[in-house]
Amino acid sequence: MNPTAYLDGIKKQFQYYKSLGDKTFDQVPDNKLFWQYNEDSNSIATIVKHLWGNMKSRWTDFLTSDGEKDWRERDAEFENDVQSKEELLRKWNEGWQCLFDALDGINETNFDQPIYIRNIEHNITEAINRQLAHYSYHIGQIVFLGKMMSGGNWQSLSIPKGASTSYNKKRFAKPKHKAHYTDNFLKNKEDNNP
Repeated sequence: MNPTAYLDGIKKQFQYYKSLGDKTFDQVPDNKLFWQYNEDSNSIATIVKHLWGNMKSRWTDFLTSDGEKDWRERDAEFENDVQSKEELLRKWNEGWQCLFDALDGINETNFDQPIYIRNIEHNITEAINRQLAHYSYHIGQIVFLGKMMSGGNWQSLSIPKGASTSYNKKRFAKPKHKAHYTDNFLKNKEDNNP
């Protein structure tokens, strides 16, 4: 495996999922970010708080310490106590910054270093892929909640219903080429659906 190619691709995938959250926050009325279906469900703000706690724990000293830090208070991440959209966005961006800083510290010289999460050894790709799957799961929840709460005002973050044929027609009208599937989406181009 080429570490540089893997890291470049994985950074784009993380950026893509972050952008789905960003675009959802832009569409959801501020007060709806804290809405819970019931006591056992999570609001968008609570999901963000959990992602923030996980990201800070997993990615702080990624190469040198266990991903489950002693200072993490996971159970508290599920308390619906974020007070404002500004606090939500601060936690969201702080968590992602921690992740991207850690990814920037990985290179060919340390790519074979073992990573531990709760005392279980992972290679770097296993540890990163584990987090990508976890974050995409929760960001899917955020998008789903956002779509429900925005009602008819929701702007699709993927191929809109009924538009698959025209979308594919545009894609197949172009010659075959090498690209990352998130490139257009991350550049906010009109043709932005992966």
